[in-house]
Amino acid sequence: MKNAYYTGYFPLISILLFSLSSAIYTELIILEFLKKIGLYIGLLEFFSVTGIKLTLLFIIFLLFFMLFSALKLLMDATLQVSLLFFSKEYEGESLKNVRLGSVIYLIGASVSILFTSSIMAIALIFIVTTLIAFIYFIYKASENWSTLGLVGMVFFHVLFWSVFTASIGYSVIKLYNSLLASLPV
Repeated sequence: MKNAYYTGYFPLISILLFSLSSAIYTELIILEFLKKIGLYIGLLEFFSVTGIKLTLLFIIFLLFFMLFSALKLLMDATLQVSLLFFSKEYEGESLKNVRLGSVIYLIGASVSILFTSSIMAIALIFIVTTLIAFIYFIYKASENWSTLGLVGMVFFHVLFWSVFTASIGYSVIKLYNSLLASLPV
């Protein structure tokens, strides 16, 4: 007997693996930075090497976990809103058809663990995995759409994620410029 919820935990495992690979890379960078500015020696007076590494890894892992969880929440919301606007069916078959897309993220997250020494590789794996999952979603659910609905759905997702990314980029640049302007130089 096949259980329909067999793959229900795949998104959680994918988020955990992407968070872990990103946290390992970031931990190594932060440890090098702490050694460079001389704080690491001071920390060793109060904590063990293992304690410092595990605490730092856990905090960074938690931050990446929250980031990837928020992205998954946004992805699910935009996916269902696009189905509401552009799908011809009302029973939810499109959502059932694309559930196996979580396997794509699980594979991508597993591969990202192998590239913990490069944040660019991890980011590239995440982006490629997301694009493959989006193409899989379009392929599996397109039978319930008209051509205009399909174009509208793709445009909706591209527009949403472009505006979202541009807004974050603009906010980061604005914050950076404000910090530079406030420095007494």
